[in-house]
Amino acid sequence: MATDSAASPAVQTADQPRGFAYALTVYCMWGFLPLYFKALAHISPFEVLAHRVVWSVPIAALILLITGRTGDLKTALRSPRTLVMAAVTATLITVNWCTYVYAVGSGQTVEGALGYFINPLFSIMLGAMLLNERLATTQKVAIALAFVAVAILTFEAGRLPWISLTLTFSWGFYALLRKTLPVGPNQGFFLEVAILSVPAVPYILYLEATGTGHLLNGTTSDVWLLAAAGITTAVPLMIYGNAAKLLRLSTIGIMQYITPSIVFLIAVFIFHEAMNPIKLSAFALIWTALALYSWSMLKNYRSR
Repeated sequence: MATDSAASPAVQTADQPRGFAYALTVYCMWGFLPLYFKALAHISPFEVLAHRVVWSVPIAALILLITGRTGDLKTALRSPRTLVMAAVTATLITVNWCTYVYAVGSGQTVEGALGYFINPLFSIMLGAMLLNERLATTQKVAIALAFVAVAILTFEAGRLPWISLTLTFSWGFYALLRKTLPVGPNQGFFLEVAILSVPAVPYILYLEATGTGHLLNGTTSDVWLLAAAGITTAVPLMIYGNAAKLLRLSTIGIMQYITPSIVFLIAVFIFHEAMNPIKLSAFALIWTALALYSWSMLKNYRSR
């Protein structure tokens, strides 16, 4: 799914209709992903994660062959620094994936949605703390509201919303470090899943050898669902890569809320997860914070 080079200059000045279609497609795919994970709720998150990794490797490799970017990959493989950085980002994405699969399977999808609602606000805070980026007043208010929402949820549950925070921290630091990885998005993704396949392949073999795995010992639906793990993991990421090239940053920033919004609706109306007034008030604060963040981002973009 290579992007035409002719489209590159337009990326900086205007949104392309094709980019909007890509973004809408990928955010909806990610939004409905809990339905897929719910069908795998009877399987350990670690086994699901291992299959996501292993089945993604051939898909990512095929994309590199089709786009002719294997040369860049060879250069990356000869760089110990790049491999170490890829190992770190691979670890972070492993934590993120496993936590999300667990959240859906254990009936805590609402908390998972909250993590992805908070994430852009956390990314702003990271930029200010680590990259010395200046925060607008509205952005500071938005971050403060997010902290208040987390405090409310902590009080309501009697514990920190660890699923939301783990998803937020792991994805926030992943996105930050991924920017410094000196390879393209598709090559970086292949490096990550290739590194993760080193422990994932033996783990799957062990499960199948002991009769506890679901690829050879599960039902027909288990086999098909696990085999589809690579497609559900790799394809959306590649579509997103094309969308990012064809849309302005502000457009991508606004559209990213499609995913957690769909996840939230699925959790409440399909999975019937509890939503009491206290939780709803916390989400109301988050939505207010996101509205402030989006308004600040659009205002900033127009002023430039």
